[in-house]
Amino acid sequence: MSRGGEVVYIPDDSDFSSFRDQCESLEGWHCRYNKAGVTVWSQGQEESCTVQKIKTRISCKDVPAETLYDVLHDTRYRSKWDSNMIETYDIGRLTVNADVGYYSWKCPSPLKNRDFVTLRSWLPLGNDYMIINYSVKHPKYPPRKDFVRAVSLQTGYLIKANGDGACILYYLTQVDPRGSLPKWVVNRVSQFVAPKAMKKIYKAGLKYPEWKRRHDPEYKPWVYPEQNTLPSVSLAELSVQHADSLENIDETGLPEEHLSTSDHEA
Repeated sequence: MSRGGEVVYIPDDSDFSSFRDQCESLEGWHCRYNKAGVTVWSQGQEESCTVQKIKTRISCKDVPAETLYDVLHDTRYRSKWDSNMIETYDIGRLTVNADVGYYSWKCPSPLKNRDFVTLRSWLPLGNDYMIINYSVKHPKYPPRKDFVRAVSLQTGYLIKANGDGACILYYLTQVDPRGSLPKWVVNRVSQFVAPKAMKKIYKAGLKYPEWKRRHDPEYKPWVYPEQNTLPSVSLAELSVQHADSLENIDETGLPEEHLSTSDHEA
């Protein structure tokens, strides 16, 4: 996502516009799943290709767009709904609408767990909201021995208001997991992992207002930047995370039968 592939930059209006177009367009996308209000598409690459672009969409009744926006920002709440997360935290702020953060997640057994360091930026547009990120390198957060450092080429959410007190959520991601994965993993992402993740976010949105009332209800630094106490980070401290500079592992021989049921329930 970085311009020219070498310079770290904060996304501007044209980047958000391009992201929105990708979310809303059907051209070039292949439907992989469409059940119970959740649709999953993939784009461009063969099924066996590890670096796929995946897009998902869910209609969220009884969850206003601004509530889902809060859910996706609130790292304190994330542990309540994101069962695949191992750890997440904010590293520092770049501007009032951009920061750098860390996220690690549990991959389906027996695959190795992955982690990311990303530059994240967000943009409210009337009743709609966008959050996008891409991977960067931060000198104080190098790859760890207990994780495979993966690369987000482009990942984000588009939340569109849909009538009174409802919204539509799009999630688009293109990630290099830094490994040759078995074909069953690539297929399972679109058939099980992505739909389940969208349903979790929807349920999290339904429960968030009550949870937030009991946990610093006025604290929303993504809405009120004056509340942000993160240390400042300079763009000069960051560099683009190129996938080819990271360890690449071969997990293609790992059998599907080792996958635990808790990881792939739809």
